[in-house]
Formats: sequence, structure tokens, C-alpha cells
Amino acid sequence: MGESDTLLMVVAVLLVALAMLSLAGLRGWEGWLQVRRIELADGRGRRRAPNPAAARDLADLKDRVRRLEAIANGVES
Repeated sequence: MGESDTLLMVVAVLLVALAMLSLAGLRGWEGWLQVRRIELADGRGRRRAPNPAAARDLADLKDRVRRLEAIANGVES
């Protein structure tokens, strides 16, 4: 075997390896999409009920914004 034959063999092996990795990645992507479709169909992909602690934090942030707006408008309480 000559040097060009060896180079051709290496390129062919690398091409086959790339094709195999691409197909494995594609199959994994399709599987992930299928899982997401199932979750959406079952309703698990919908928004969850808000966390009570997060609701308190949001209310606290809204109150702070109201206070800052009042200060900015010159009406301090």
C-alpha cells in the first residue's frame, strides 16, 4: 500500500465515523423531540401553578417599585 492509499483509507474511516456520529446525534434529537411532544400532549409542558414563595417575592417587588415611583414623583409616604 502506498502513502496515498493510506491517506485515502484514513479519510474514508473519518468520513464513516462522522456519518455515524451525525446519525446518532440526529436520532437523539428526534427522541428528545418525541419526549417533548408526549409531555405537551399529556399537559406536563404547560405552565405550572405559581409557587407561593415566588408570589410573595413578586408582591414585594411590586411594592418596592410603587414606593420608588412615589419617591420619583415627589410623593413620599
